[in-house]
Amino acid sequence: MSKVGIVGAGFAGLSAACVLAKHGHQVSIFEKNSSLGGRARAFQAEGFTFDMGPSWYWMPDVFERFFNLFDRTTSDFYKLSRLDPSYQVIFSDGDIMRVPADYKEFEEMFELYEPGSSVKLRRFLESAKYKYDVGLGEYVHKPSLSIMEFIDPKILTSFMKMSMFSSISKEVRSLFKNPKLIELLEFPVLFLGAKPSDTPALYSLMNYADIKLGTWYPDGGMSMIPKAIGSIAKSLGVELHTNSLVSKFTIDNRVISHLNSNDTKYEVDQVISAADYHHTEMDILNSAHRSYSDKYWDSRVMAPSSLLFYLGCSKKYDQLLHHNLFFDTDFGKHAAEIYDQPQWPSDPLFYVCAPSRTDFNIAPSGCENVFILIPLAAGLKDDLEKRELLFNMVLDRMEQRINVDIKDDIIYKRSFSLDDFQSEYHSFKGNAYGLSNTLLQTAFLKPKMKSKKLKNLFYAGQLTTPGPGVPPSLISGEVVANYIHNSL
Repeated sequence: MSKVGIVGAGFAGLSAACVLAKHGHQVSIFEKNSSLGGRARAFQAEGFTFDMGPSWYWMPDVFERFFNLFDRTTSDFYKLSRLDPSYQVIFSDGDIMRVPADYKEFEEMFELYEPGSSVKLRRFLESAKYKYDVGLGEYVHKPSLSIMEFIDPKILTSFMKMSMFSSISKEVRSLFKNPKLIELLEFPVLFLGAKPSDTPALYSLMNYADIKLGTWYPDGGMSMIPKAIGSIAKSLGVELHTNSLVSKFTIDNRVISHLNSNDTKYEVDQVISAADYHHTEMDILNSAHRSYSDKYWDSRVMAPSSLLFYLGCSKKYDQLLHHNLFFDTDFGKHAAEIYDQPQWPSDPLFYVCAPSRTDFNIAPSGCENVFILIPLAAGLKDDLEKRELLFNMVLDRMEQRINVDIKDDIIYKRSFSLDDFQSEYHSFKGNAYGLSNTLLQTAFLKPKMKSKKLKNLFYAGQLTTPGPGVPPSLISGEVVANYIHNSL
């Protein structure tokens, strides 16, 4: 069995470590930050516990399947609760759509907005379920190193049913006319980092995940997941090195022989970089060992960055649910300011998470834990004045739309944006979600899991296959680990 060094202890790195260790390999993880989880870390301040990044627990079957690989279940580590309502959407006309967890109630809600739409919804979700089952069964567990992996009669037949060459926007708008229902059905692909008009209709599978599989919450917060996976890794003998910045690989004849962490050399047989792909190539490797050029990276369509605010407030807000989407301005204009003419948004849509509505242990008694996310274009120049301008703008809109005025109740505040994504995660252009899942950046058209120049260097995470998001990153680590094991 081989010695494997893994750079980065986010979901992909932890996943790869567990799978390789289960196969009997000697595995060490090197994480630059002080705790596990990557973007899914948490921090404490003033009695509040804040999840730093992911806040939506979708696709519970993906997590359960992963834990089952090690004869464990999610319930061995954390309690899951299904949210009902799943979330609420706030529109500009004062309408608030509370999205029910029960499917019959969901159909009834659709009928209120567009009579006759429930029949179309069933047809839409039947197709979405097929895409979900096939996508997670036949596509995402492939390393996608070559188009030849997909030259299979069964896969080619299913490929034609997956609507790869049509957009999710076109599919939704062919079935539904009510603009609020359209926004509701297009919203989940925002997790994939692209406009609905540029996202293949394949990804209506996200609607199936949303509507049928539901929105969940792990008691203690999203950081409970990497803590649980880290516990499994330790039980399998994985060495976990935090505060360990990897700055160099020692390379001989296209083979990495040592991984250099904090001026200490670790002998390795294989390396998996689950850190930022671009950072590994441009900042750790020399030009002769890079698979992709600066020109290649600059031509990639990146998922957005985000402006985040972590707020501790001295009172509770009954107007907020756990998840709150403010779709109260022009989505098209905001999308253009992210993708077409990148600039700081003038009047953005935004998202508010109040997990203390569900979990009373993450805020002091009588207080609210509030997380605000505003999508931004990746690659912008960070600007503290613009951060504050947008902060005040969204607080004003919260007061206008749902009568929540939190300005005088804030007892803790921290912002996090482009410069922070770069300093904390070496994130390319300060992106928050990785590479956009456009048609030309799907499967074998993404940056490859295997280095083109170094025989024993591999990649995992949201800049390679299968793509952005927590479940795909978890799968990414498993896929590259199995590829390495099966190649030995």
